[in-house]
Amino acid sequence: MTRRTVRALLAAALLGPGLLIASGALAGAQRYETLAASTRMSLHAAVSDRAVPFLNFRSGDDGQKWLYEMSTRLRQRIPDRKQRTEFLITVHYEATRAGLDPQLVLGLIEVESGFRKYAVSHAGARGYMQVMPFWVKLIGEPTHNLFNLRTNLRYGCVILRYYLDLEDGDYYRALGRYNGSLGQPEYPSAVHVHWQRGRWSYRGVTS
Repeated sequence: MTRRTVRALLAAALLGPGLLIASGALAGAQRYETLAASTRMSLHAAVSDRAVPFLNFRSGDDGQKWLYEMSTRLRQRIPDRKQRTEFLITVHYEATRAGLDPQLVLGLIEVESGFRKYAVSHAGARGYMQVMPFWVKLIGEPTHNLFNLRTNLRYGCVILRYYLDLEDGDYYRALGRYNGSLGQPEYPSAVHVHWQRGRWSYRGVTS
């Protein structure tokens, strides 16, 4: 057993049962930045809304086609059908609510956590979208749990939207900020491949 393996096992033990160190080489962490009071208030409002998630499609048929197709693709990662359906509906709701393409969010989750709910990066980022805990103190509430499906996706989508606005819609730079690797091509390129040409590319209607 190598020293690296021993360190990984010790880290997993310290995290406790059910928590997994994110093994993806591109899993990173957002960096703490000082926010203006108005920005903090805006982001706080964005993560605090608790409306029930739903598929926000103009056509019910389009929504069911999207859900069926995405569920088929996700089956190996999330075998339980009920859990998979809840996950996809929440992804779609939170993504469209933040003005994001749901396929982008699915591609980001693929790279960040591999769809592992309890993934934890070496930097401490948590959950499906690998959100850093400092965001809870910065824009959230003490009761917010980043391992909760809805909470994690809400924070992740709000943060990505914030970075996109900060970078004037530049996805390359916004994704770099999200991952904590601004200026390095590996992460945004990997997300882009999954989003536009890989598993989560979708030519049908997404909203």
